[in-house]
Amino acid sequence: MIAVKKEGILIQKTELNFENEGVLNPAIIRDGDYVHLFYRAVSLGNFSSIGYCKLKGPLSVEIRDIAPVIVSEFSYESHGLEDPRIVKIENIYYLSYTAYDGVNALGTMATSTDLVNWDKKGIIVPQITYDEFNAITSNNKINEKYFRYNNHEGVTKKQGEKVLMWDKNIILFPRKIDDKYVFLHRIKPDVQIVVAVKSLEELNPQFWKNYFIKFDECIVMKPKYEHEASYIGGGCPPIETKLGWLIIYHGVQDTIKGFVYSACAALLDLKNPMKEIARLPYPLFKPELIWELKGEVNNVCFPTGTALFNDTLYIYYGAADERIGTASVSISKLLEELMLNTLKNEK
Repeated sequence: MIAVKKEGILIQKTELNFENEGVLNPAIIRDGDYVHLFYRAVSLGNFSSIGYCKLKGPLSVEIRDIAPVIVSEFSYESHGLEDPRIVKIENIYYLSYTAYDGVNALGTMATSTDLVNWDKKGIIVPQITYDEFNAITSNNKINEKYFRYNNHEGVTKKQGEKVLMWDKNIILFPRKIDDKYVFLHRIKPDVQIVVAVKSLEELNPQFWKNYFIKFDECIVMKPKYEHEASYIGGGCPPIETKLGWLIIYHGVQDTIKGFVYSACAALLDLKNPMKEIARLPYPLFKPELIWELKGEVNNVCFPTGTALFNDTLYIYYGAADERIGTASVSISKLLEELMLNTLKNEK
């Protein structure tokens, strides 16, 4: 098994109004010796905004803002901005997050050229009900769990709003492939992929209707091992290596103690990321320490960003939905371990 070092708690909630309930699930981007961290900050009543801190090196907090840097402005995000991820493509920063209006949680995008001023692009995922999704995908062979996780127990309206199918964990690849944007997204219980998009403006209702007609061909990863038996979801932005795209994602297992969220690792093909090359058959790391086991939501290690310093990959994650922790691993050894667990090496 690969050796992972738990570096400890990076930051915790404060008495400031915007983050007095928790800090978690940060977007991470490295710039030289510094690491920028955009994190989900939770206030009383479970209203989320995005806070910011700047690290010198992978672990030392140098600056931490005393107010959120991105806040709710529109009705679709009236209850909060959750779980951001960030990449830089051709001098533009793309920050994806989940917009929550108190009823629906949907993938959203904002862009920036300076990490200070953000241009919100709005919701980029389909805004359809589960019944509409089911009708379009009726000829697909998909897991029955899609019904369990997405029909919202048959509730079609809540607080006067139409209940939509939740589509979260929007994660862009950090460069274009064949001059097109590629991103992961997640409709439970699998991880799906969108390929061959020239611009975000293409993601209109007709695009999604065509996409769902062949939805089973867009599922890039499905739950496979015990620690991810319930469902899986995107974690950190893909990391380009010589062997493939390194994917750090989250896997969820339903246990007698409730759901357990673990960090997991897989490898996708560089030219065709629809092709899975390898996957660890065990968690990369899981909740073990008291601050991962107990919190706002118990038993959670939820990875959302990485920073690579020499051979050491630092993984930043939400711990028990209340604080932010960091783990580190040798990326070369992790890749070696993955190559021992390729699909062709499976027994």
